[in-house]
Order: sequence, then structure tokens, then C-alpha cells
Amino acid sequence: MFANLFSRKPKEDVSALFTALIAEARAVAPFRDWGVPDTFEGRFEHLALVSTLVLERLTSLGGEAQPAAQELVDAIFTHLDDALRRSGVSDIAVGKKVKKLAKSFYGRVNAYRDALASGEAALRDALSRNLYSSQIPAESVPGGMLDRISAFRAGLAQCSFAALKAGQFEPVR
Repeated sequence: MFANLFSRKPKEDVSALFTALIAEARAVAPFRDWGVPDTFEGRFEHLALVSTLVLERLTSLGGEAQPAAQELVDAIFTHLDDALRRSGVSDIAVGKKVKKLAKSFYGRVNAYRDALASGEAALRDALSRNLYSSQIPAESVPGGMLDRISAFRAGLAQCSFAALKAGQFEPVR
């Protein structure tokens, strides 16, 4: 009788989607071929970029994809929390670091969403500022990186919610 009163809606299982997203975020090409720094910060920035693209697709699907988008973000932060702990960050400091990463993550998501809606010049600017930590000017952002983003977005646009949830999107090579 009281079971429904205290129960939460079942969570979306986004483990396959999360695994595919992480695989794409860890792809070698951006780091090897297009100069994304192979550091914790560089990997975080690339994760934020790939996450933005996947979240953009989930948002465009609406409806049942919305809870999955939130579950995906939760999985990303659980992953970041675990990574910090494994790297030796103390339990007391992990919360502060995750809070700082969350602020940065949401800032990147908003910056990339705005840039994607505004065109190539804005995207180059956002990539220069975030992914490349202002180490290269916007006009020097590698065209290959822009092509990769475009190809990944196009692939995601072809995916149904079921395919995304199953992690069945084509990684860009």
C-alpha cells in the first residue's frame, strides 16, 4: 500500500550510452592528430565537448530522452568522482573538486551549445578558449577537429533514442 508513496521512478539505464560516450571521449585522434592536450584537463575538456553533442541529441529527441540525459550527466559525474579518488585526491577534497568540475562542465555545455547554434566562427572561438585552453587562436583550431565534430553530430542525428540508449552510434575515427 505504501510502496508507491516512497518509491522513485525507475532510472533510465544509460550504462551502454555512457560506455560509448566515454569511448568517443577517449578516442586517440583528437589528442594525437589535432593537439588536444593529453592531460586531465584536456581529457575533461574533450569529455565535455563529446557530452555536449550527445546531450544536444537527447534534448532534440525530447520526451523519454530527457530522464536519460539527466542519468547520463549523473553517470559522468560519478565517473569523475571515481577518477579523482583513484588519482589520490582525499575524500574531503573530492566534493570540492567535483563541484568545481560541475561548474566548468555546465559552463562548457552552454558555451558549446551557443557556439554550435551560432556557426563555425563561434565554434572555433569556443574550442580555442576551452578545448585548447587559449593556447591557439580561434583561426588555428584544426579543421580536422571541426570535421570530427560535424561528422559526430551528423551520426548522432541519425540515431533513435533506442539506438543511443544502447550505445549504438558510430564513433568517429
